[in-house]
Amino acid sequence: MLHLALRMAAHRITALLAVACAVLGGAALITTTGVLAESGLRSQPPPGRLGGADVVVAAEQEFHPSGDLPLALPERATVPAALVDRLAGLPGVTAAVGDIGFPAALVDGRGRPVPVARDPGTAGHGWSSTRLLAGARIEGRAPSGAKTVAVDAAAGLAVGDRVRVVANGRPAAAYRVSALVDAPGEEGGVYFADRTAAALAGRDTGGGPRAGTVDLIGLRAADGAGARVAAAVRAEVAGTGLKVTTGADRGDAVAPGVGSARSLLVLLAGSLGGIVLLITGFVVAGALGVTIAGQRRDLALMRAVGATPKQIRRLAAAQSTVVAVIALVPGVAAGYLLAERFRDLLADRGVLPEELPLFVSPLPALATLLLVVAAVRLSARCAAWRTSRMPATEAVAESHSEPRAPSRGRTTAGGLLILGACALSVVPLLSRTVLGASVTSIAGILAAIGLAMSGPALVRSAGEAVVRRLRPGTAAPTWLALSNVRAYALRLSGVVGPLAMGVVFVLTYVLAQSTVQAATAEDTRTGTLAQYELTAPSLGGLPEGTLSAVRDLPGVRAAEPAGTSTVVWEYQELGEPAVESASAMILAPGARDVVDLGVTDGDLDRLTGATVAVSGEAARTRGAGLGERVRLVLGDGARVDARVVAMYERGLGFGPVVLSRELAAGHTTTGLDRRVLVRTDGTREAGRALAALAAGRPGLAVASTAPEATGADTPPEVWINLAVVVVLLGYLLLSIANKLVAATAQRRTEIAALRLVGTTPRQIRAMMRCEAAVIAAAALVSGLLLSALPLALLGQGFLGRPWPAGPAWLLPAVAATVVLTSYLTIELPTRHALRTPPAEALRTP
Repeated sequence: MLHLALRMAAHRITALLAVACAVLGGAALITTTGVLAESGLRSQPPPGRLGGADVVVAAEQEFHPSGDLPLALPERATVPAALVDRLAGLPGVTAAVGDIGFPAALVDGRGRPVPVARDPGTAGHGWSSTRLLAGARIEGRAPSGAKTVAVDAAAGLAVGDRVRVVANGRPAAAYRVSALVDAPGEEGGVYFADRTAAALAGRDTGGGPRAGTVDLIGLRAADGAGARVAAAVRAEVAGTGLKVTTGADRGDAVAPGVGSARSLLVLLAGSLGGIVLLITGFVVAGALGVTIAGQRRDLALMRAVGATPKQIRRLAAAQSTVVAVIALVPGVAAGYLLAERFRDLLADRGVLPEELPLFVSPLPALATLLLVVAAVRLSARCAAWRTSRMPATEAVAESHSEPRAPSRGRTTAGGLLILGACALSVVPLLSRTVLGASVTSIAGILAAIGLAMSGPALVRSAGEAVVRRLRPGTAAPTWLALSNVRAYALRLSGVVGPLAMGVVFVLTYVLAQSTVQAATAEDTRTGTLAQYELTAPSLGGLPEGTLSAVRDLPGVRAAEPAGTSTVVWEYQELGEPAVESASAMILAPGARDVVDLGVTDGDLDRLTGATVAVSGEAARTRGAGLGERVRLVLGDGARVDARVVAMYERGLGFGPVVLSRELAAGHTTTGLDRRVLVRTDGTREAGRALAALAAGRPGLAVASTAPEATGADTPPEVWINLAVVVVLLGYLLLSIANKLVAATAQRRTEIAALRLVGTTPRQIRAMMRCEAAVIAAAALVSGLLLSALPLALLGQGFLGRPWPAGPAWLLPAVAATVVLTSYLTIELPTRHALRTPPAEALRTP
């Protein structure tokens, strides 16, 4: 069977090229998705400043919901400092260090911060943390007093120099450099005497929400005792909820935010995986349909000489599998390269940390092999089903022409899919969330698949209606083209369907993103009363006294602190426990003077203590009405029961939940305010006074809150989605082009017969161009019709109008792409076929 399949494939190289291209592109996309998913589950950042520690003890930085993937907790949770001495006494431990990190930055003579670490929010450490570095070279002496520090050698300072340091929000103070620390390949920092560091970070016995704690504990073990020490430590901390890591897992303890980045990779791969698999299966099935259609004569003759239906289907599957396996090798290799480029894009846009690498293993390649081969074999068997089941004589008779009658079952299934997509399009009216908007793209693609299934009947009906209305004077090429549309509806719909899917995919995917972005910007713009925001990104947070200084400026009517964190919301859904991780704003009771959340019930003035405000959408779906208590897990893993004191309607712009400042206190990594929202009287003098304040204090930056000024109108997610659209559209267009080329090349016999009865090459080209125009028009019209309802309902639900927001050039660009693709992929093969003499074309099978 394999030998026969190879011989058949050798005579159909042109047709099978469409299958090879479809498989190659699909394999690349599936492999990319698999690499991203596996990296999200298994990738480990380097140990960095913990490279010299053999064992690391840290708090659990993940929330583990029942029956689901863990959710990352990005705020640093702490460890009791008393545990350091207990672990130091374990056999085999040569050093035990309680590491703390807090905001710290150097300031040069011009009052500008000097970067010494990638994250200034955790750049400050105690001197003992240098013992956790791997291979560090130290010049000078350890800091011994309250006004001496050690700095990273890359800062360009020398031992004995004087330097100003802003530490944990305190005003810049003068310090003497007592030592330089050079740890190649590891993140630098500012090192204080241990007691000074504990006092600056609020970890000493002087009080504070994090007094008596450290961020993590690093242990060094004697040679060969690492495994024994790790086992003893696990036994010592059993039942405390602390996590003991060794080896490559130590990188997780360096920065808890890396865990959320891995979760993002899993979510991104999950959201892309469904669309990639759907489009890949659709494209591969379409390419195989064209290929098997060109082999109907061969398969029918095999039926006539005694081949069984099962053998026919096995033969079709075997030759398709051979082509698929050959195309899989470069496709999988391209997938690994594409995954690396995609990771670079995410890192460049600040979505992923630079230090998080991809995890590369053979598993994505193996999964791609199994999925693609299974899809190819199933599609080939389905494509050969009709010919294999027909009586031999009937199969031979039909092999000289194409099937004319569309399947009733296929038409019915397609109609049901279109109806289901219409019902699914209602979701944005019911849920004004990002998840609700994502349903728009799914509904559009389902409708496009429904069109592909019911397309033959629709195209045939439309063709018959047009032909009946043709006037007697219609040009022969036009009459022939429209007659072909009516007679060969199955062939034509096999091309119109994928093109329409491309139109639907681009319109729904891009416009859904732009509509959500526009609705979010509208919520934010309408709800932000403050004209300015004051931040200190290079200091890790706003220094003490900034808020009061801003309030004292002339022309300032209100200034309130604001921040963001992450919460995990536990609630009941349909009687079952459910959880969701979401971003949460942190506001003070006076926030209503600088933001207008669109409060519909309650009051933000009551946002004190263990209280929250929730969006109306979240309140409706989770039973969190005014006065109800909600169960939240804060960003550092602390569980709280908070009372709902306000409900608001601008949840798309401000998130589903707002925490009171007191509730979040002690549960963020730095503990400092991230920004101050400032509302002035609108005069230039007030703006200049605010700018002067920022210029006079190290590290402060003032910016307008307008989206076009802050760059909020182009978040990183937009660029990610654009990259996804471009890659998927490129794959879809390439596959459609190959399919059109293969389908046109298989019409050599038809073209030759027309030439023998007197049709001129010019008339044939005119006929084929008319068919290309029909294909382009049908794809555009059907794509627009299938996109219209989902996008109209999306616009109504998110913007209050029955049309979406998006770039005006998108539709003309899509139309031009469809027309150009249809024209070139039919015109070029037709010209090639016309160069072959008719008699030779008829003689060649």
